[in-house]
Amino acid sequence: MPAEPDTMLRVTEIFHSIQGESSRVGLPTVFVRLTGCPLRCVWCDTAYAFSGGEYLGIAEILRRVAEFNCATVCVTGGEPLAQKGCLPLLVALCDAGHSVSLETSGALDIAGVDPRVARIVDLKAPGSGETGKNLWENLDLLTARDELKLVLASREDYDWALSACRQRRLLERCQVLFSPVQGQLDPTQLAQWILDDGLLVRFQLQLHKLLWGNTQGR
Repeated sequence: MPAEPDTMLRVTEIFHSIQGESSRVGLPTVFVRLTGCPLRCVWCDTAYAFSGGEYLGIAEILRRVAEFNCATVCVTGGEPLAQKGCLPLLVALCDAGHSVSLETSGALDIAGVDPRVARIVDLKAPGSGETGKNLWENLDLLTARDELKLVLASREDYDWALSACRQRRLLERCQVLFSPVQGQLDPTQLAQWILDDGLLVRFQLQLHKLLWGNTQGR
């Protein structure tokens, strides 16, 4: 999908930071946070991106991204795919030579995402309150280039995630990431469950929160 010169997107923020999640954790990254999300996860930590923002054309977004002189870019939200302009934005970022990842809730179709983009799909566990929004067909589209993230708030969430991994053979599709909800699930406990079950997933904490707390724009 080629980018049209007048394609406009509503953008909450564009900032330079350290990637705190996924296999790209620790990499200096430019984040393009798009505004709006159709989900309301009970543990959401980016509710400030639900509304507001400013309208920017793709050319202006590219210009602002280029100012940071950073090859790695993450398009996130909110739910970035809720805006039609997200797809051409991803194309434009790839065409500009960036290594691009997309963080998406998994509630919207990922089929149209440029194949050069690493799709980080968030599968919603029951504790999120939004399990009914999971678009299960997305799982069939995942490749080794993509990643599946499950944020877990309890033992019940973990058992649900474990069952999903085994029944749907998720570990054979792509890298799977398990994260504890900050303040709700003890990270050490989650790590021990993973070890006890011999589950070959990547345990992760949100590195950016360890560095800067819950500061916006990080």
